[in-house]
Amino acid sequence: MASADVDLDIHEEDIPLQPGRRQAPAPPSLIRYYQASEMLPEKKGELHNLLQKQPAVLGSLQLMSGILSVAMGILCAATHDIHDTYFILFRVPLLTGILFVIVGLISNLLFKYPLLLNVSFAVNLGCIVVALFGAILTSVDLAQWQLGDDPFFKIEVLGLCVLGLEVLLSVVLCYWLFKEKKGK
Repeated sequence: MASADVDLDIHEEDIPLQPGRRQAPAPPSLIRYYQASEMLPEKKGELHNLLQKQPAVLGSLQLMSGILSVAMGILCAATHDIHDTYFILFRVPLLTGILFVIVGLISNLLFKYPLLLNVSFAVNLGCIVVALFGAILTSVDLAQWQLGDDPFFKIEVLGLCVLGLEVLLSVVLCYWLFKEKKGK
């Protein structure tokens, strides 16, 4: 917001001296103007406190982690048999990736459409549940894994880390959204 150093008193217009006179004539009483002595506070829009925390940044992170999950899901589905692991069988990275792309878009739209607050809260809660379920399935796979030179093990570990990031982002957003809903 711009600011200026302005004198906020009532002023009279400057009247130039006329030739042959030593003093300016008395100004008419109608040539006065008023400047405000104090600024009115700005109206705070809907979700002002929430939008100060930049939920769109977390929404963008959710979107990017969702795209990464979808890419890992496509890679895993193309390279391994469907019955190898629960990670592939239940399409964990594809399911969580698509959900987090959707929730990331909704979180980014909160700035423009404040009515999406309840939708965003519900979808984030659903994503937390799905991601935790996927993390449990991935952990079971990793616990049964026979360590070797298989690069798929590293992909599953990366998938588990991405799921952890997604859950963390959704938990933070749910906390902020809950505080905003409670404040209304």
